[in-house]
Amino acid sequence: MRNKLIGWLLTFLVLDSNLVFAGTKHSISTRHPSYDGLIMCGYQGWFRTEGDGSGRGWVHYGRNFFNASNSTVDLWPDVSEYQKTYSTDFKLEEGSSARVFSSWDESTVDLHFKWMQEYGIDGVFMQRFFDVTRSKKSRGESRVILSHALKASQNHERAIAVMYDLSGLKPGEDCSTLIQDWKELVDELKLTAQGTNQSYLYHRGKPLVAIWGIGFPDRPYNIHDIGLEKLLDFLRNDPQYGGCCVMLGVPNYFRDLRADTIADEYLHQIMAKADVIMPWMVGRFSESLHGEINRYGAQVKADQAWCADRKLDYVPCVYPGFSWYNLSKGRGPHDAIPRLKGRFYWDLMTTAIQSGAKMIYVAMFDEMDEGTAIFKCTNNPPQHQPPAKFLTYEGLPSDHYLWLTGQAGKILRGEITPDKDLYQNTNHELTKNAKR
Repeated sequence: MRNKLIGWLLTFLVLDSNLVFAGTKHSISTRHPSYDGLIMCGYQGWFRTEGDGSGRGWVHYGRNFFNASNSTVDLWPDVSEYQKTYSTDFKLEEGSSARVFSSWDESTVDLHFKWMQEYGIDGVFMQRFFDVTRSKKSRGESRVILSHALKASQNHERAIAVMYDLSGLKPGEDCSTLIQDWKELVDELKLTAQGTNQSYLYHRGKPLVAIWGIGFPDRPYNIHDIGLEKLLDFLRNDPQYGGCCVMLGVPNYFRDLRADTIADEYLHQIMAKADVIMPWMVGRFSESLHGEINRYGAQVKADQAWCADRKLDYVPCVYPGFSWYNLSKGRGPHDAIPRLKGRFYWDLMTTAIQSGAKMIYVAMFDEMDEGTAIFKCTNNPPQHQPPAKFLTYEGLPSDHYLWLTGQAGKILRGEITPDKDLYQNTNHELTKNAKR
């Protein structure tokens, strides 16, 4: 009888995925137990429009207004599949109003996750900037998009994780509001406790939480003074909300503490308290410079070795190109890092994999402001409306970068053999519906 009771209890523990582990509030299991073998993208979800119900007006499309003098995006979305779109002051060539989407709409977020499923992209890190954590009101408003994403990730079987971005943190402030925000996400959104429908990304058997923006010299905060050790201790060891795996977003030259990195050994001390390291490589490499892809590969190998010696996992960052001409009010060059019809993105991807990467971070899924988006953007944006200028996908299908990302995931997992010229293939229909 005693053995039967023990057996019944063990079965119950395995089957009831609503149970938490190690006394925390997190579910014991997830559909996505490890970052290994996955390609995850950054997801901003910050685009707002007049009339979308958010009451915010034009956010991340323009500076209060969205017109030729106030645009902040360098790419224009392909809106042909959206349920809801919004007119703008921009005109298309045939004279109609150019339209855009709003991230505030649940249907928009669902469509983005549908694309991820169709093209085999594993999931996204949901960006949560420090500004949104400052008050209960802002934390609640910012959960609207996250709640859309949680539902969509479950519907389309994609992984999601939270990435806290310290941008916006000011001198005299610390990370305590991030602790409060995480508690509310766990308690009110049940972000890591979704039972049999758990879509939150785990790594090393624990919910993965990322903190980005540590060690950059252009930040107004001193990393000694913002409570990083308290935050890391909370995420890793708190008996209710902890038990998490922590990923840190650090500068590109984190190993040598030079160039884009503060010359302070304290950064390495903080990194030693984490589990995963992701260097920010956007803008640091351009294929228009001789030998850049080889330099990128050499850095990935050296970074991985450095991290492995310290028992840290490593995630290289890839991006398709870069441009922030409109965001910088024309001070930054238009098409600063050219995409070269996908060649640059594909070279970074395949080089990272061939250099031993086990997981990859793509910057970004929907970042039109800095021209790094991989989701569907149009080849026919508004033209001849200065001072605004918009990039195109150089005549490629609007889904080309989604497709390439899915194909890279297959190479990462050894499902297909690498092909350095695959980026030139534009017949996506035969290989699109991956649904991994």
